[in-house]
Amino acid sequence: MKKNINPILLLGAHMPIAKGLTEAIEDGESLGCTTIQIFTKSSRQWKGKTLSQSNISAFKVRHKQSPIGPIMAHASYLINIGSPNPITLEKSIDALREELRRCDDLGVDFLVFHPGSALKSSEEECINKIAESINIVFDTIKTTSTLLLETTAGQGSNVGYTFEHLRDIIKQIKDKSRIGVCLDTCHIYAAGYDLSNEKSYNNTWAEFEKIVGLRYLKAIHLNDSAQGLGSKKDRHAHIGKGQIGIEGFRLIMNDPQLFNVPKILETPKDSLKEDAINLSLLVNLVEKNNKELVLKTPLKKYIKK
Repeated sequence: MKKNINPILLLGAHMPIAKGLTEAIEDGESLGCTTIQIFTKSSRQWKGKTLSQSNISAFKVRHKQSPIGPIMAHASYLINIGSPNPITLEKSIDALREELRRCDDLGVDFLVFHPGSALKSSEEECINKIAESINIVFDTIKTTSTLLLETTAGQGSNVGYTFEHLRDIIKQIKDKSRIGVCLDTCHIYAAGYDLSNEKSYNNTWAEFEKIVGLRYLKAIHLNDSAQGLGSKKDRHAHIGKGQIGIEGFRLIMNDPQLFNVPKILETPKDSLKEDAINLSLLVNLVEKNNKELVLKTPLKKYIKK
């Protein structure tokens, strides 16, 4: 992993876009975020409304003026580039290509997506199809936004719930400079990778480094898990209110190998107040010797006296 000489705490949450893309940046600012995640269109539609040049310009200007650093987007949940159904596969490849184009137009740093579901095919076939589809997308569109494979919980026929799955996809990608991983703490815990205590935490990261490589870790989704270790159920919980518990997140917040990795909350919420509570909790898990990472940022407002 490339080390930043002057790291800061890159911490934020997924921001709604109901009021507009530019307003998502403003909402993130109001919370003191130093990174955010958004959708660039409806997450439940194949295609979105074309971004106007004025929308693109306004978003870029607002981001440039903001203390928010890296911005990532999450792709549509409909996309399945590992599908054995040729019609779904073609629509998914087209949709992923379009999502990347939108990110590039907006200057968004990362596009996170769920790798895919095997359905009636085997996991191996699905993994190979995912890699093939990514290569097709990369061959047909040149962007600066990095595509991130999100770890999954292993529900249904989803792939991406083992580090080996991620390795086997990345191994087949021709342009590896354009691919990375977004690790979701809830998902990997539900998949059987324990983060809840120091020994298991260290073992999990050692395994990730050995199998995938920390150089591919570009983002982390911070979510507690409402379900138990190895449950294979994707149920996000508020920080410290689930099965991972406070200790797991304290370890993450003070891990020097993760200082430069953007960390995004995807915890349940009805308003930004829930994000503020979780952000405050996480900031106050940062230990005294690492407080400088927070003091350089708007997140310092959460530090309890």
